[in-house]
Amino acid sequence: MESKTSRPIIHNFKRPFAFFAVFAAIGIWRYIATGGVFYLLIFGYIGFSIALGAYLSETLSDAKKPWGRRITQLLVGLFMLGFLGFLANENMQMEGFFFYAAAGIFGGATLHYVIAKVVGPLHFGRGWCGWGCWTAMILDFMPWKVPARPRLKYWSGLRYVHFVVSAGLVLGLIFLYDYGPAEHSAAEFTWLLYGNAAYYVIAILLAAFLKDNRAFCKYVCPIPVTMKITSRFSLMKQQIDMDECTDCGECEENCPMDIQLLEYARREQRVLSTECVLCDTCVYVCPVDAIKTTKRFDVCTREFINVG
Repeated sequence: MESKTSRPIIHNFKRPFAFFAVFAAIGIWRYIATGGVFYLLIFGYIGFSIALGAYLSETLSDAKKPWGRRITQLLVGLFMLGFLGFLANENMQMEGFFFYAAAGIFGGATLHYVIAKVVGPLHFGRGWCGWGCWTAMILDFMPWKVPARPRLKYWSGLRYVHFVVSAGLVLGLIFLYDYGPAEHSAAEFTWLLYGNAAYYVIAILLAAFLKDNRAFCKYVCPIPVTMKITSRFSLMKQQIDMDECTDCGECEENCPMDIQLLEYARREQRVLSTECVLCDTCVYVCPVDAIKTTKRFDVCTREFINVG
């Protein structure tokens, strides 16, 4: 396998440029459709943030590579939460998407969910969870990067309950009380503020209690409910080269999402799990560079997860 240090310099720019080009194209599409210059600026910024993180993860030493992803998390997460949310008064939480969808409004939250969490996962799986989530951007700085225990059986069902309750609350308010916050209103800001505060409190307490930074993602967060459907067909997935792999188990031991990575490799499959957030942790910890991100069409038919 080609070593990371022997790659030509141009290789380091291929993935970053591809990401930037995709988001630049979305910005141009929205500009042509609406005439809004801010779409060019917003999607140009997001594309640059992802490209920068991808470039750093390609070029930094293995010990520092995770900072590429974290920098992207901060740049995208703070922009989505801080600028679009708190300054522009747009509820970027899931409830904001539900309100917009029910009202037929193609607002920022709608566009965000369609790109990052409905259609986007067909290409990059649950990459949003690994590279853009403003809840995870805080959790990934906590000390429990490697889960202290296997995933708790049946707890993942809580995120489906959360999804149904959130959707039911919004639909109930709309159809029973004719309620719906207007775009860029104080009501949207209130929903975002209290909803996001609740997410952070629950996420931090769960991480501390279970000694697992990503406990909230696994058990409570409702976002994967829709993402897991389309990410099943994702073109981008990790692949383990069994000719290079020494079966040391470092990738599985360090996977923050408890995926049985080697089980997929033994079946001569890519890592098909819809729980993968493309954090690249397995890539960085592999001592023989046997794991890389590849693109092709295949489908997840079975999940292999370490469950206690």
